Amino acid sequence: MKLTSRLLMLGLMAGLLTSCTKDNTLTSTDEPIGDATLAKIAALGFGTSNVQKHDEGFLVEGDIVLTNDQLNNAGKGGSILRVANEEQYRTTNLVTGLPRVITVRVATSLPTSYIAATDEAIARYNAENLQITFQRVTSGGSIVLSAAPRNAQYLASAGFPTSTGQPYNSILVATRQIGSQPQATVASILAHEIGHCIGFRHTDYMSRQYSCGGSAVNEGASTVGAILIPGTPSGPDPNSWMLACIGSGQNRPFNANDKVALAYLY
Repeated sequence: MKLTSRLLMLGLMAGLLTSCTKDNTLTSTDEPIGDATLAKIAALGFGTSNVQKHDEGFLVEGDIVLTNDQLNNAGKGGSILRVANEEQYRTTNLVTGLPRVITVRVATSLPTSYIAATDEAIARYNAENLQITFQRVTSGGSIVLSAAPRNAQYLASAGFPTSTGQPYNSILVATRQIGSQPQATVASILAHEIGHCIGFRHTDYMSRQYSCGGSAVNEGASTVGAILIPGTPSGPDPNSWMLACIGSGQNRPFNANDKVALAYLY
């Protein structure tokens, strides 16, 4: 995710992993990405500009991790959820085995202030009475929040669920980029990345210019279809928690369309 103004761009790393306690790191490299890899990324429906290599695969769209397994075993079928003109999109893979509790751990590499922000993000999800609930733990964890490399150019990053229905297991948090943002803003960033972990893409998928400003950026046409969620408005949705960028000091609790999308999936 990205911060506007300083736009916080939620560097959305879309990747799928099973739970694990390893704290992932982003590999800094200037090596070009091959055309074959870029073609696979495009086939999955993701933008191919500014792709970076990552320990688990590749970082796309600023904050999404695509694993090598995802690139080589692209899922078939599935759907994209659309909410209003600025739409909710989901990935092919979702968390399965519902109802279930997803445990979240804040690694010691992060300042203790991130514990309160994580608790707030978790509370936002749990208040929706979904078939997935979240619980913070001090060891293990299905999702582990840890510090991103010091040179990270995103606010935070995460990935998408695995083909076996597990949430992506790692959120990297760039504390230097986030700085002294208020707790509600940090909680919004973390809730956004958790959204990726359970299968949500950016709400402004069709043009990140909507939340990030600058020139229009389409994240790419997807191959997995589209489903319009009934009962949602037809106008733009400027406050969704899954917009690609967030303004400095901004709080983004779930809006009405977000709640419809969450309830539809979980």
